[in-house]
Amino acid sequence: MENMIRRLRIKLPSRQSAFLWGPRKTGKTTFLRKNFPDSVSFNFLDTDLFFDVSKSPSVLRHRILGLTPVQLSHPVILDEVQKIPAVMDEVHYLIEEKGLRFILCGSSARKLRRGHANLLGGRAWRYEMLPFVSAELPRFNLLKALNNGLIPSHYLQDDAQRSLTAYVQDYLKEEVASEGLVRNIPAFSRFFDAMSYSHGEMLNFANIARDCGVEAKTVREYYQILVDTLLGRLVAPFKRSQDRGVITRAEKFYLFDVGVAGAVLKRKIHDLKGDVFGKAFEHFIFMELAAFREYDRKDFEINYWRTKSGHEVDFVLAGGEVAVEVKGVSRVDSADMRGLRSFVDQYKPRKAILVCNERAMRRVGDIMIMPWQDFCQQLWGGDILS
Repeated sequence: MENMIRRLRIKLPSRQSAFLWGPRKTGKTTFLRKNFPDSVSFNFLDTDLFFDVSKSPSVLRHRILGLTPVQLSHPVILDEVQKIPAVMDEVHYLIEEKGLRFILCGSSARKLRRGHANLLGGRAWRYEMLPFVSAELPRFNLLKALNNGLIPSHYLQDDAQRSLTAYVQDYLKEEVASEGLVRNIPAFSRFFDAMSYSHGEMLNFANIARDCGVEAKTVREYYQILVDTLLGRLVAPFKRSQDRGVITRAEKFYLFDVGVAGAVLKRKIHDLKGDVFGKAFEHFIFMELAAFREYDRKDFEINYWRTKSGHEVDFVLAGGEVAVEVKGVSRVDSADMRGLRSFVDQYKPRKAILVCNERAMRRVGDIMIMPWQDFCQQLWGGDILS
């Protein structure tokens, strides 16, 4: 993994600090070690450091001010910063009074916000580290990615099922609970199981609430916890004010990694075909789109579109500029293009793309049928959203 070239870029001018957020095991620490080799790092997973700074946050300030001028000319890295929210006041002081730069790394800002921590009032740029993307892997294996997921250590294993199971049990459930983000741990565990049935589908909070034995507003809060801890993303429906017959309220939810979703769903994909493959394939394309938006600093919305009559487009980008439908088929027929055709007729997007498992690109009317390899290459080359 040390030799992998990640798409994330962090370039900090003088007096500029940054937050680097991301779920555990996505490679934040490795990335910082490689890209900021001269920076001094303080990791709050170090038990001695954690207890010393927890008891007296000023200990960190004193240790940083004891560094040499050469060391202080580089950004100071604080890893797992969410574990000690009180340290942020010390960071603020050192930025304002001493002109120091920091890279503040962690798995979520939610605990900092809940603890009313100082989030530096815009003094730190925000970055996010995500799982691997296809552009970072020269010999990318789609089937392996869908089964193992794209968390670096998982993807690089021959079989990551035991690691994925441990990740789901030890991190997604227990650590979220241990951080004090939920009070009713049994209900949250039931929610996690029920959530799997609606993954990538339109959410019905009332139905999930019945399965969990909690109120619908609690289910909504649980989803927001997953979003705030960067473990998933909500996708809102695409709508315009004059729309009639279009679903405008129900959101969709995708976990941050296709392999983690597979572990939650207890899914194993054997071939690049079938309904199970198709849902995972759609999730993978969503991961590529979300990562491209983050890493290339593109400010565009990712929505989905569905009519009450059942026409649907998986992803509508940039306010309707680009429509992307994902089909896990090796030969696209007219029925596969029905939703895209309906969207094109109504909204006239600049591009309409059907991503599939065909071998070569071809155009049918206004719709470009595109193998997933070409779609990913064009996406990361900046040609899809130019």
